[in-house]
Amino acid sequence: MKPLVYLALCALTTGLFAATEASPHPGYTFAEKYPSDATGKVYMGRYISHVMGHQGASWLERPGREHEEKPATLLDLMAIKPGEHIADIGVGSGYHTRRIAPLLGTEGVVYAVDIQPEMLTILQEGLAAEGITNVTSVLGEIDDPKLPAGRIDMAFMVDVYHEFSHPYEMIAALCDALKPGGRIIFVEYRKEDPTVPIKPSHKMTAAQVRQEMEPHPLEWVSTDSTSLPWQHVIVFRKTS
Repeated sequence: MKPLVYLALCALTTGLFAATEASPHPGYTFAEKYPSDATGKVYMGRYISHVMGHQGASWLERPGREHEEKPATLLDLMAIKPGEHIADIGVGSGYHTRRIAPLLGTEGVVYAVDIQPEMLTILQEGLAAEGITNVTSVLGEIDDPKLPAGRIDMAFMVDVYHEFSHPYEMIAALCDALKPGGRIIFVEYRKEDPTVPIKPSHKMTAAQVRQEMEPHPLEWVSTDSTSLPWQHVIVFRKTS
């Protein structure tokens, strides 16, 4: 290789690596001052919240959740069909997975994804107690749910998406896991409503959710902000 060509290629390669290291996804910025319930990382103008640790698993199973979130109503809105492959992202203690799995029949499966192995242990204990066997536990990563490509009919997140430290990468990976026409459902506390008694960084507006999905191969299907006491149910469909 001629010296000048080699030097030019080295300079180009060095420049590419420098740009990669210095330029995270353009949607991310970092704030010097931020709310105590947030991490300081900002995505499309939104403070990303802290993740709830496994120490708070009992809160997920609180008796008041039936009244506050109406999980049976949510199941109706999700329009689950027997035989589907469904991903519960941020499964936690399995509150929703334990309700969904029996609806899927012998051919259906729930992929129960969490980044905390302690949560998956709690999940398995609850599944064993109820004799539920069609759930596959998946230890995900902060930027990858570790799901099989093209296998998922529907992925859902209940009060979880706002905690993703890498929301762009996670949604991109979920899109890869979805079948053509597969759905992603976001259930988030309504930030538009100041009476919803949740910390601000743990709530999202419907407009913000839609904005953050624009870079992905998803089309908005519907937003229901009235059926649940405190939450939106926002549905998207994979377009390609």
